[in-house]
Amino acid sequence: MKKICASFREAVQDIHDGAVLMVGGFGLCGIPENLILALVDKGVKDLTVISNNCGVDDWGLGLLLKNKQIRKMVGSYVGENKEFERQVLSGEIEVELLPQGTLAEKIRAGGAGIPAFYTPAGVGTPIAEGKETKVFNGKEYLLEEALKADFSLVRAWKGDKMGNLVYHKTARNFNPMIAAAGKVTIAEVETLCEIGELDPNYIHTPSIYVQSLIESKQEKRIERLTVKK
Repeated sequence: MKKICASFREAVQDIHDGAVLMVGGFGLCGIPENLILALVDKGVKDLTVISNNCGVDDWGLGLLLKNKQIRKMVGSYVGENKEFERQVLSGEIEVELLPQGTLAEKIRAGGAGIPAFYTPAGVGTPIAEGKETKVFNGKEYLLEEALKADFSLVRAWKGDKMGNLVYHKTARNFNPMIAAAGKVTIAEVETLCEIGELDPNYIHTPSIYVQSLIESKQEKRIERLTVKK
């Protein structure tokens, strides 16, 4: 059995100032929102955060950003976050924006133990500055190094006490690869199951990648709501 945390304070107790974090989710879909709230309460600072985007102004990673707890953000876009945009333009935060496919593959490679790979994305753009390129079959490719993290925070639909995880539909997004790329992975699950309850054919993240779990309910906010008049 893996460690089952009794509180979110306990779940994030080992995350220290200056840590490198990977955080699952896409927009507000599939984010470990209660683990993020616990980090806000803990006040840990100088974080390097690797995630697709930085939440919104009043929720998700946007709360850490607003609290000036993030030193560097690695992601694929600014998203629906005016504060993130402001901090980037004012130079208050270091940011590394990557093509979304490149970001996903850098994380996947980190979890798979692949140190680097070549991709055509970014060739001839500022992203390529200072990076090695190589020609394959007459086409130029850019060398990208893998990403790893001290801690990975993910959210799953179901998890059993061995640490096996199942994600729900689009909330799967970046979570499986992020779970594999962290030295320590903490999973926030909606339903904690007994060992044997989950069908092994439908497990997305095997238990070997998960160190601790905590059960909780989520608000599941909508990032942008569009309705007909």
